[in-house]
Formats: sequence, structure tokens, C-alpha cells
Amino acid sequence: MVLLGGMFSTELGIDLGKGERELTRWFLAAMLFGTRISATIAMRTFSVLDKTGVTVASARRASWDALVELLDAGGYTRYDYRTATRLQALSEVLDTRYGGRVSAIAHQARTSAELEAALDALPGWGPVTVGVFLRELRGVWDLADPPLGALAADAGRHLQVLSRGGALEQLRAVATTAGIDVRDLECALVRLALAHHRRFADCPGGRRCAVLAGLAPVGS
Repeated sequence: MVLLGGMFSTELGIDLGKGERELTRWFLAAMLFGTRISATIAMRTFSVLDKTGVTVASARRASWDALVELLDAGGYTRYDYRTATRLQALSEVLDTRYGGRVSAIAHQARTSAELEAALDALPGWGPVTVGVFLRELRGVWDLADPPLGALAADAGRHLQVLSRGGALEQLRAVATTAGIDVRDLECALVRLALAHHRRFADCPGGRRCAVLAGLAPVGS
């Protein structure tokens, strides 16, 4: 299963176990993934921003025009103006409300529900972005434990990895049995749904994966 690819953060060279800097990089990447755009474009755009030293924390100090140019360079043209504006708004909120530290969002929350609500309230964020961000922070943040996303759940059922009523706990059991990080397994299922569901012959789930056609991008 993990041959399909595991965590998106790992593919981007982000190690979420290595502190604030890496967490901040994933924070930016998750925002880009949360838009209805391909994962390939989101990853390419993140790489452009990352190589030039742009983070959410620093975006408020960058010119809006410069951010638009960088977003365009990554292929994020459909949402360039809107995303540049949201990046600067998000940067200001992160600075004024959380002292510029992404980790402070978790420190101020007492429950998983509070954490998800705090993230959902951020400019340009919503349930999809929150799910993308938190699913790769399982085991890193104590309160990071979002429900299994619809894409992963559907792909898991089609591969007969999950039963019809199966959800996150069942996926955890499968991952433990297989000796796989549950985050890698969940992201592999998301990748399967995104990349293979339109082509029956290429999909390990066979013709049943036809029903995945038309589902939303990365975080749904």
C-alpha cells in the first residue's frame, strides 16, 4: 500500500518530529493543499515558496505582488490573488494571536474539538485544510486526531482494507498489523483515490473504484 506513497510532508522533505521550523513548513503546505487544486501543483508551489524562504510567519512582511509571482511560478495561478491575500491575513493572525508560533495553536487548545475549531477559524482555512494539516500530526500533537477523511475511507473500502462501517480505529489496526505508520497508510489511500480512481486498469481496487470519480481533492 505504501508503494502508492505515504505522507505528503515526507515527500516535501518535512520532518514533523523536528520542531517548530518543520511544523511551520507543513502549516504552509497544508494551506496550499486545502484548495481545490491538484496535489502536484500544491507541492510544486510549496517548493517555490520554501526555497525563497517564504513562510506563513513571514508572509505579512512580503509584498503582495511578490507573493502572487511566487504562486504563479508554482502553477497556483487559479487562486494566486486570493491565496496571496489569505497568506498575509493568516500571517497577521499567527503573529498577533499566537506569537508567530504554529505550536502555540495546539498549546492553547484543551481538546481535539477546540484545536480543530481554532484551525478552522484561521483565514483561508476550513474543514478540508484542517483535516489535511492534522492527519499528518497524529502522534506529534496529542490533540491531533481528526476523523478518517472520505477519500481514504472510500479507497480503503474498495481495496477491502476497511469494512463498510470501518473508520480510523480499524485503519489503525490494519496499520499496526502491517507494521506501517497509520499516517502513511491514510495518505496512501488518499493518493490512490486521487491518482487511480478514473482508470480501472491501473487501480488495485478494480472496477469498483469507478465510484470514486468526481470526489474532491486532497483533504476531503
